[in-house]
Amino acid sequence: MKYRLLLLPLALAACSPSPQSTAPASSTTTASAATAAAVPPVANTSAPSDSNLLGQYHWQLNDATDSAGKRIDALFVRADKLVQLDFNDSRVNVINSCNVLGGGFRVENGRLQIGPMMQSRMACADPGLSALDSAISQRLQGAPKLSLQADSSAPRLQLITDGGDTLSFTGVPTAETRFGGPGETAFLEVAAQTVPCNHPVLANHPVLGNQQCLQVRDRFFDEHGLPSGTPGAWHPLNQDIEGYTHEPGIRNVVRVKRYAIKNPPADTPSNAYVLDLVVESEKIKQ
Repeated sequence: MKYRLLLLPLALAACSPSPQSTAPASSTTTASAATAAAVPPVANTSAPSDSNLLGQYHWQLNDATDSAGKRIDALFVRADKLVQLDFNDSRVNVINSCNVLGGGFRVENGRLQIGPMMQSRMACADPGLSALDSAISQRLQGAPKLSLQADSSAPRLQLITDGGDTLSFTGVPTAETRFGGPGETAFLEVAAQTVPCNHPVLANHPVLGNQQCLQVRDRFFDEHGLPSGTPGAWHPLNQDIEGYTHEPGIRNVVRVKRYAIKNPPADTPSNAYVLDLVVESEKIKQ
């Protein structure tokens, strides 16, 4: 059975403005920030240093308390996937909620100003997870006070709402920050089954000689998100795709960012692959 999870530009039609009430939105599946529909950008008037810092990190929520100092448990229903804010140019996306939320933003007079937020329409069976959309969007859209601290190895972002809620985030470097520049977008088809790696070091290693690698080939899509051109030849990928977990028997088409690695050690990859989006998934009969 084949599941076309996303045909790139067409995914934008699956999103709509988030409700203004506190009622949780309905709907399912997981995707990257690309699933949130674009909204007209809001000019960013923050200081250049703040703007650059926001975009250089994934901001993961590590603490949230109300005005009485009590932990806001409603924001931590996914212990394995913390709520995350990603800032890109003049847009912010909320990751690891029930839906992917996003909207234009600016930082003005020390406050985070977010325009109307858009969201994907995915139903989550867990009531707590479903309610997470409203719990986080309410606090973000109230123009909370913003402060940044970049004087340590783990930058910190703090948002304080007018009601006294305090949300604390820790910065995790983005791939662009780690690799020193923007990556190149590419599409790979990952075969349902792995194959023996063919890297000389792995193939001849007494312990790693039996190591399995993903079997991949290049795929191409036109401006409408439809397949085009002739797929490349199948070959073992002698390295991991960061963020991708392979499930035997499942064929996937993934969108990745490919980053050049500066001065890689001998016999190691010169590029790194980071998962951006699962475009298509199909269970292959054995």
